[in-house]
Amino acid sequence: MQHYRHVLQNLRLLRLPRTRCAPTRSFHFRADLLEDLKARGLVADVTRAEQLHQELKRQPQVIYAGVDPTAKYLHVGHLLPLLCLLHFQLRGHKVISLIGGATGLIGDPSGRSTERPLAEASLVEDNVRSLSDAIQRFFTGALSYAHERLPPSEAQISPPDVRNNLHWFKDMGLLEFLRSVGIHHRVNNMMARESVKARLASQQGISFTEFTYQLLQSYDFLRLHKDAGCNIQLGGSDQWGNIVAGIDLINHVNSASGAGTRSDKGYGIVTPLLTTATGEKFGKSAGNAVSLDESVTNVFDFYQFFLRTSDADVGRYLKMFTLLPVDQIDEVMATHERAPEMRTAQRLLAAEVTEMIHGKDGVRKAFAATSVLYGNDFATVKASDVVDALDGLPVLHMLDPDEMFSTPVPKLAVRCGITASNGAARQLVAAKGLYVNNQPVLDTQLKVTANDLIDGRLIILRAGKQKQAVVALR
Repeated sequence: MQHYRHVLQNLRLLRLPRTRCAPTRSFHFRADLLEDLKARGLVADVTRAEQLHQELKRQPQVIYAGVDPTAKYLHVGHLLPLLCLLHFQLRGHKVISLIGGATGLIGDPSGRSTERPLAEASLVEDNVRSLSDAIQRFFTGALSYAHERLPPSEAQISPPDVRNNLHWFKDMGLLEFLRSVGIHHRVNNMMARESVKARLASQQGISFTEFTYQLLQSYDFLRLHKDAGCNIQLGGSDQWGNIVAGIDLINHVNSASGAGTRSDKGYGIVTPLLTTATGEKFGKSAGNAVSLDESVTNVFDFYQFFLRTSDADVGRYLKMFTLLPVDQIDEVMATHERAPEMRTAQRLLAAEVTEMIHGKDGVRKAFAATSVLYGNDFATVKASDVVDALDGLPVLHMLDPDEMFSTPVPKLAVRCGITASNGAARQLVAAKGLYVNNQPVLDTQLKVTANDLIDGRLIILRAGKQKQAVVALR
């Protein structure tokens, strides 16, 4: 609980950043892996759960999850499978992220009511490169985050293995694919998959291209099983049919070659479809996906996305998206429920996830910007953190000193777009509704002085209760 208390005490620990080497040891956990994942709500279903439980106890396993290269960057919707892989990695298992450089050219029909437009090969290739870097960054940051919170064990941690399935599909011809993969699949079983049945029942139907997607994904599992000793595939709940197809292929091939008996290899784990308590798809902000990349989603917006989590969702998200022990989260929620207006749980969630993705510096910047825009105490605010956190957002306005100090505050308000006109700004002054650093402006000719600057660089303009601007010197 000590880390949690520090976060709640104005995130004081974040003002003392430490540089630490990435850990090479796995970590000690009080709970069994599968039990912990289920307690955190990260698992919707498991094939042969008891056998998998025994395998995980017996020796380190290899697990993989696929990443669809439909976009260049990871977003918060990727966090569930990534965090599941992280939990495996932290316990000494080997994790593989398989980017669909080949399957991304086809399009997965799972969870879709219409056919996905075919992507250009050059676009998919660019996305694969970008995602590979993003996945490595995620695990590097997440291991540093874990290192601050979990006691190490004696087992070794293996670095994440990022692969591209184009590696084995690019030189495979159709005849070879049909002879080595197609022969092991029955069309009646393929048509029974939920994703296929739903599309067959629709007016649009399903193309042969999308129909064969499950064969490609099943071959991914077979290749990783053969090449890397991978026995576990992880995916979203809409991937259940594809995962089962991969398990079936592994066992058909093993049985045909005499390498094993039917149904003795391969496991599948699926994560739940994550929605908010109101039924909305998780991960959208104003219609846009919240990215894990700071160049797409500013660290302040990222922090605010989690800070805006509803009371109905925050306990669930703390278990899913942080490494805090479940019993500590229960204690946090008990505190939160006694005084929900303090948003204790939301502040903890936002700080934890932002640190995992953007590090201590990212949290510090987001917290500084939040304090400036929504707080009253500016004494400890670093202006550079605020400017960095708000960079690229319309709330931030950079001015030269001459413009900052020579322009009356009402005209600055118009310049920054928080009032519509000089007349409207003057009316706000008369109504005591225009503020500089939360102090009402009483004179329409008032100008900013050096004494008004927070940390010698910026001021906060506010018009009424909602419209704000951070005005900083260049």
